[in-house]
Amino acid sequence: MPDLKFEKKYKRLHKGPVAGVDEAGRGPLAGPVVAAAVVLDPRCVPEGIDDSKALTAGKRAALHDALLHCARIGVGICTVEEIDRLNIFWATMLAMTRAVAALDLPPAFVLVDGNRCPDWTHQSLAVVGGDALCLSIAAASIVAKHRRDCMMEELDALHPQYGWRSNKGYAAKVHQEALRTHGPTPHHRRSFAPVAQAELDFGPIVAAA
Repeated sequence: MPDLKFEKKYKRLHKGPVAGVDEAGRGPLAGPVVAAAVVLDPRCVPEGIDDSKALTAGKRAALHDALLHCARIGVGICTVEEIDRLNIFWATMLAMTRAVAALDLPPAFVLVDGNRCPDWTHQSLAVVGGDALCLSIAAASIVAKHRRDCMMEELDALHPQYGWRSNKGYAAKVHQEALRTHGPTPHHRRSFAPVAQAELDFGPIVAAA
């Protein structure tokens, strides 16, 4: 289970709040990439925080709501248009930068899940597998995943044939079959190969209203 070992170390070294950052949605064919930054209050940490992938949707939702009451949270989003313009890697870096900027308390240090930090001015550390090691990164993974899932469920109401309520935009069989049958929507990532192929088959995507 993740703990506060990293947070305590860097809070002591940098004499200020430590934020954990993670993202959700790098791999899907549709929808935005969402990042979250979380500064935990060690006196009020919801029980059960873990890597979001290890939790059920219901548990993530409950922990997300609990975190709203006892942690400082910033969320950053990059749209499909930004993903297609920048590529998914740089869009993810930008979403993380926006998430930290959205915090109402500037962190003294930032712990980032993965092997690279964004190009920013913050003192920071990339932690491979950080969502399983650092409690604040795990909390950020929960917030990012929950927020993005909610967005995809809203988009599912507009385009139910793609199965986004269940697959959240990932390349599940029902999603790929619908892409081949109905073509892409304005919410698909045109720079991703299956969407680019569908666009060739069906013609240019109509812009979102």
